[in-house]
Amino acid sequence: MVFHDVRFPEKISRGARGGPRRRTQVVELYSGNEERNASWANSRREYDVAFGIRSNDQLQEVIAFFEARNGRLYAFRFKDWADYKSALPSKAITPLDQQLGVGDGTQTKFQLRKLYGTVALGYWRTITKPEAGSIRVAVNGTEQTSGWTADLATGLINFNSAPASGTIITAGFEFDVPCRFDTDSIDITLDLERLGSITSIPLIEVRDT
Repeated sequence: MVFHDVRFPEKISRGARGGPRRRTQVVELYSGNEERNASWANSRREYDVAFGIRSNDQLQEVIAFFEARNGRLYAFRFKDWADYKSALPSKAITPLDQQLGVGDGTQTKFQLRKLYGTVALGYWRTITKPEAGSIRVAVNGTEQTSGWTADLATGLINFNSAPASGTIITAGFEFDVPCRFDTDSIDITLDLERLGSITSIPLIEVRDT
């Protein structure tokens, strides 16, 4: 994935519209029953950032960002203000927010992830673009302030020494969504007050693998 490690302007992304999308094939039988099949194992986020533009200056900022990314060519970081951290929106991040795995005495790398729903009937979302300085890690409920590093490009937590067998690895963090523009053109309308407006600027999440 060709990726620029820069974030889309936060003030504009705060007003964006969008969220997760899944692709499910539904076949309705003559009996009225249905057969359903999930085409995607993971959801994919889609956004429209045109709703976040409030001034001509912000419009020009988006155009500049679009040009620097060569339209759809380069992906970038996007902050989804509706879902950007390991804890609930009203809660502070703690190192106990999300379980990353269980130590086996040899594994040193653990992927950041976030659970939606319950462990038995839920969805684990892989987090690949954590925010620098936001990550907190714990082993068996005790926060680890050293002895590990985080790869901000992949979301992997790398321990200097493998956690002991049976220990629970948890983490708290903020994160961005890797996105790209879902268009190679921007259609601008100039009104009588010389303020530009755009009807739609679609973004779509990209997958690292």
